[in-house]
Amino acid sequence: MTRPTPPGAEPASAEDPNVDNAVITHPDPKIAAVERAADETVEKPPSMLARVLGSSSIWTAGILAVFLIVFSVLKPEQFATSFNVNNLLSNAAILLVISVGMTFVIITSGIDLSVGSVLVLAAVVSVKAMEAVGGEGTAVVLAGLGAALAVGIVAGAVNGSLVAFAKVPALIVTLGSLGAGLGLARILSGGIDLRTAALVDIGFGDLWGIKYLVLIALAVVVVGAFLLHLTRFGRYTYAIGSNDEAARRSGVNVRLHLVKVYALSGFLAGLAGFMSLAKFSTTGIGGHSSDNLNAIAAVVLGGTSLFGGIGTIIGTVIGVFIPAVLENGFVILGIQPFWQQVAVGAVLVAAVWFDQYKRRSRNRS
Repeated sequence: MTRPTPPGAEPASAEDPNVDNAVITHPDPKIAAVERAADETVEKPPSMLARVLGSSSIWTAGILAVFLIVFSVLKPEQFATSFNVNNLLSNAAILLVISVGMTFVIITSGIDLSVGSVLVLAAVVSVKAMEAVGGEGTAVVLAGLGAALAVGIVAGAVNGSLVAFAKVPALIVTLGSLGAGLGLARILSGGIDLRTAALVDIGFGDLWGIKYLVLIALAVVVVGAFLLHLTRFGRYTYAIGSNDEAARRSGVNVRLHLVKVYALSGFLAGLAGFMSLAKFSTTGIGGHSSDNLNAIAAVVLGGTSLFGGIGTIIGTVIGVFIPAVLENGFVILGIQPFWQQVAVGAVLVAAVWFDQYKRRSRNRS
């Protein structure tokens, strides 16, 4: 675009074939020098290659690919088999469902520490609902599923309401609901794990060789990616995480949207509770204490910024499989699985440092 002709300057000739690119200089040499310097310092948009290489998800995917190659080369007859891959996917399915919900929360610059306790509470209530219905069949399964999802939605909506309307920090709200959820689960179960065999077919069944739990997780990933990247709900989520005040002034109902985001996280935690019950046939009250931290680690490993406004579902999928692949590979190699925690911790710190480095670079520019 051609700069307007300054007073006293010669206009560009209309016959000049390059008139659109003509540079109009000011008669005053000092002002002309300033204009030329401004033209030279205009920041060019980053190239596609720069955007790709600057993505945390790409680097994390590269790390995952290295792990897969190393384990496949060292133990090809055990690691690189369809049986092991199916087992790996099945083990990661529950955490993947939780992590999809956590992705939405962290993109809004929030946090949800309660997902593990919501999972357990949903499983306990699900067993109680199925026992109340009695018998076997579809009605029992639907009763258990409905109860688990209802618990998750209510818990998430309460968290979101306290964050959005009461202005209590998300860390405190979800830390409190973490303890409250586990307490309620113990009260309802009498402090012992409840068991059920009503969901065995879902937990161990498969379709075309792919376990139902994996298919459920895949469906959650697809729907979550569509919701985050292709809908108004996703755009609002990014906008709130980038600048909630700007989003509010743009007409976004920030408070209501936050309630929806936390309700979505709770909904998926409830679904994960139902899946856990199907997989293990028990509520596992003491077995999900670290699910919240594992989900947060997976989301951050996948490139979602803890400062909000940045994140993808595909990145979360990659982040979930890094610890899953490490644990699986270490077991096959006969290495103590505790080293998996060390490796994941190192990669997690590196991912957060990379995110902060990019943020500082953008601020300087």
